Amino acid sequence: MVENKGSSNHLKLEHVIKHNPVIQGLYRYGMSGVFQLFGKFIRIDDNLVLMNGHSYKYNDSPRAIYRKMCELGLDKKYHIIWALNEPDGEDIPGNAEKIKMDTFQYFKTALKSKYWISCVGIERGLHFKKKKQIYLNTWHGAAINISGNGVPGRNDFHWGHIDYFCMCGKFDELNFGRDMELNPKSYLRCGYPRNDVLSNVTPILQKEVRKKLGLSEGKKYILYAPTWRDSQDGGGSFQIVPPIDWNKWREKLEDEYIVLLRTHPYTTKLMNMKFNDFVLDFTSYPEVNDLLIVADILISDYSSILLDYCITEKPMICFGYDIEEYKRVRGGFYYDLDKEMPNGVMKNEDQIIEHLLNLDYETECEKTKFFKKNHCEYEKGHATIDCINTVFGTNY
Repeated sequence: MVENKGSSNHLKLEHVIKHNPVIQGLYRYGMSGVFQLFGKFIRIDDNLVLMNGHSYKYNDSPRAIYRKMCELGLDKKYHIIWALNEPDGEDIPGNAEKIKMDTFQYFKTALKSKYWISCVGIERGLHFKKKKQIYLNTWHGAAINISGNGVPGRNDFHWGHIDYFCMCGKFDELNFGRDMELNPKSYLRCGYPRNDVLSNVTPILQKEVRKKLGLSEGKKYILYAPTWRDSQDGGGSFQIVPPIDWNKWREKLEDEYIVLLRTHPYTTKLMNMKFNDFVLDFTSYPEVNDLLIVADILISDYSSILLDYCITEKPMICFGYDIEEYKRVRGGFYYDLDKEMPNGVMKNEDQIIEHLLNLDYETECEKTKFFKKNHCEYEKGHATIDCINTVFGTNY
């Protein structure tokens, strides 16, 4: 078993609030009122920008936006603050300040900032945004799993006050719009800033990134990136046990393939994995796009990483070994994966191995292109600059 360290107390609290309607209601209405009142005594700073990323780390689309802002010199024009779970553990370039999430300083900064940029949320399930504040939520995954208020037991997404919300395609508009109660006027039909580089992957870029990661040429790389499973112990851990015999995979596939493993950030326990020169651990590697670039094939289950990867138009496999249980716990999917995914849903490792041994690469690429056309049609490679121009009124 390999431990993936995280903020366990933070996750336990988040789990309780999400899954207990009474506590959720008391928290949402009581604390929203407190911060709305407190906010009346705090003046908005027109040059202050508050950012946070997925799992409250320096990552995802807010990082892509921040990097472009630094490139354009906007980190000198604006006072940018990153809110993080572990500020001392994050190395952020440019002139940004770092503060800790869920502290008094964090909420005071949120009330003071003119601009909010997040891929998860700023208000922590509350409502205290002022009318003159500008809120961009890039979100962190295109529509595949039922989300927001569509999840059984959830009724805490009332996001009609968000000014701008990034959409990857019409499926996003239909499903996120409904389940997050978004205002249609907020839709930014540009895709995700973090995905811009995936629209421009070339063999030269792939070779450069492989060299950067210390990966040799000569074999195909499979990226295995399963999504998280909800906690079964009150938020203490988020563990995953894929039914994979890695010895069998190695025996059948090692002449042609190497596997790169990447788990979801919420997966704090990774079980049944043995790492060697055939299965390499990239769970903690911070640049997931690098892994999508170097991979020749993606294997995932119900993760929105499939929709990120499809932008590269390379083969992908949906490995849904626990699909019925996952649907029961999470409430299902926005579409029939067996009908929509290239090659449908594969239920066991023998299907995966057989498919890989007989894979026609060009045919599989065409299948991915078709999927991309139907689900990520807004991804054109310029979401980052579109977001900056929209939020800050610039014209780059």
